[in-house]
Amino acid sequence: MAEKKIVLSRIGKAPVAVPKGVTVTINGVDVAVKGPKGTLNRVFSGVTFEQSDAQIVVHADSHTKKGKALHGLGRSLLANMVTGVSTGYKRELDVKGVGFRIDQSGNDLVFQVGFSHTVTYTLPAGVKAKVEGQTHLVLESTDKELIGQSAASIRAIRPPEPYKGKGIRYSDEVVRRKAGKSGGKK
Repeated sequence: MAEKKIVLSRIGKAPVAVPKGVTVTINGVDVAVKGPKGTLNRVFSGVTFEQSDAQIVVHADSHTKKGKALHGLGRSLLANMVTGVSTGYKRELDVKGVGFRIDQSGNDLVFQVGFSHTVTYTLPAGVKAKVEGQTHLVLESTDKELIGQSAASIRAIRPPEPYKGKGIRYSDEVVRRKAGKSGGKK
């Protein structure tokens, strides 16, 4: 009987390129990535790393289903860390609605989005925000996971509704609109 060929993660097999100006320090499962935009640290599980000239290859510890999943995940997380410290991540949100606006005071964002009260959101450490024109918000960070969670938390304050499109949305988000009530009886 022929041996079964072990198929590893296609994503995990691709090496992670390390650009100039970025240093990756691997200490067992602890990985520190330092670049012009900052420093990121993460503890990995289920993978080992092999570093050569300007690239890092990720290897799975086991060939089980979970090991293959951690292989691809570990490679993606490392690639996101390298991209974050070299170029950074940006997420943009828009506020739509009459009287809806954003104000920034220090590390807090104050939203007026149709409630009887204002909603204050405190930015986590590592995320910078810039309010443009009281309705456009730009978030910047080196950590992709942190900026994505922050943007999702801000959007959850008042998600866009389908009838008038009011609420907080991502700048590249398309809100599917619904028709309202029909005018007369049939």
